Amino acid sequence: MPLPYVPFLRPLLGAALAAFLTLGAAPAPGASAPATVFWVDPHTAAARQAAAYRKQHRWADARLIDRIATRPQAAWLNNPNPGPAVRAVTTAAARARRTVVLVAYHIPHRDCGAYSSGGARDAAAYRAYVNSFAAGLGSRGAYVILEPDAVASTVAGCAGANTRERYALLSYAVHRLKRQPHTRVYLDAGNATWIPDVRRLVGPLRSSGVDAADGVALNVSNYRTNKETSAYGHRLVSALGGSGGAPRLHFVIDTSRNGNGPWHGPDAWCNPPGRALGTPPTTRTGDPALDAYLWVKRPGESDGTCRGGPSAGRWWAGRALELARNAEG
Repeated sequence: MPLPYVPFLRPLLGAALAAFLTLGAAPAPGASAPATVFWVDPHTAAARQAAAYRKQHRWADARLIDRIATRPQAAWLNNPNPGPAVRAVTTAAARARRTVVLVAYHIPHRDCGAYSSGGARDAAAYRAYVNSFAAGLGSRGAYVILEPDAVASTVAGCAGANTRERYALLSYAVHRLKRQPHTRVYLDAGNATWIPDVRRLVGPLRSSGVDAADGVALNVSNYRTNKETSAYGHRLVSALGGSGGAPRLHFVIDTSRNGNGPWHGPDAWCNPPGRALGTPPTTRTGDPALDAYLWVKRPGESDGTCRGGPSAGRWWAGRALELARNAEG
């Protein structure tokens, strides 16, 4: 899973010292619930790029990048002590009467040693990370996407991962984060083509604490269409159980770069050409089981050093312009 670069901490730590407004309990998402308004980080690489283009009088390019910079995107937390950053962004969001989307991304043997390798050195360090993350949330609340790829990659045979320990750590994270008021937790479950048979995910997700979560996150940093991913999500939450025909768990979809669907060719997940921005973030999905379309992966940040891209999570202006241009109209 490509590792996003997190540039917001320094400018927001000062804001965290200011007084803040504590949000009330967020209503449960759904087709008839009041829409949740997500927070827009004013310090993203996209925002800086748009400002730079304006200084250069590149007005058309600035307008294109604004299609990214002005929309809510997740903040990825991947350092050992995320509490200060979590506190900063949730405080900024609360002051604006908005809800922030966060990604917890520090599981040991992260990304199975690929482009975004790293993570906590051991189980104790990961639990400390989760505790810091939870403390940073306080009572302000957030949508938390928990550990992209961790479950699906393990089911697919992630070499070097301690399966039992990994699932136990994910379960610890779900339960610990859900203790924080107004916090919604979605355990990542891969994408529609990674583990096509959803029955293979049921046991691992349950071992990872999904029953205590609000649901699962799908298509993070991937390009599968809304239609395909929604159908997959319904199959998965149905397999995880429910009553009276209604799923007990819900799902969210990362739509940040799926506007043109997937690229058909080798390494289709890694900086594929010709993609486009997808559905803007919203909880107005028209589907009671689909809680939100989110931009979890920040558009314009690289998947890794493939197809000429910079390292995972680094800003790539050319690819950002392509995503925005292809989404026009």
